Amino acid sequence: MKKSITVLIPLLLLLCRLPSAAAEQLQVGDSAPAFQAKTHSGGDFDLNARRGNGWTVLYFYPKAGTPGCTAQACAFRDAIQAIRQQGAEVYGLSTDSVTELANFHREHKLSFTLLSDPDAKVTEAYGAKMPVLTMAKRWTFIIDPELKVRRIDDDVDPALDAQKVAAALKQLQAKP
Repeated sequence: MKKSITVLIPLLLLLCRLPSAAAEQLQVGDSAPAFQAKTHSGGDFDLNARRGNGWTVLYFYPKAGTPGCTAQACAFRDAIQAIRQQGAEVYGLSTDSVTELANFHREHKLSFTLLSDPDAKVTEAYGAKMPVLTMAKRWTFIIDPELKVRRIDDDVDPALDAQKVAAALKQLQAKP
């Protein structure tokens, strides 16, 4: 088992770096792809409902409960007030099931919504799907109140993502 994990982790890291056709199409300034998803609590989320309701931080991550994904989620949990003070809401999205997300949310006392994309359709629409696998790459999108993509980070450090997002929100909102 240990040997297979040792082989799997570098493979996953390599797959995260491979380009995606959809990613080349989605650019800063484009309309964010509309989608609906189930929340970790079993509720419904519709991105269109966010129009006019502040900034949206949508971060994609490979697998709930893994070390990097846990570090990233906990960093957003710890920075959530600073992000919300800038009029933004955070949503973490993975291909995990609602049950897996509910357990992850509860275990780490997360204070923002997790979204389930089990068929990877949303992940693919944003260009964040790993080739071959039904898993997301670790990418973060900042979407303005009119649902335009204002920032795409496809080289995310899970421990620093929340800090980078908070700084980017300040910079983006300062622009005329």
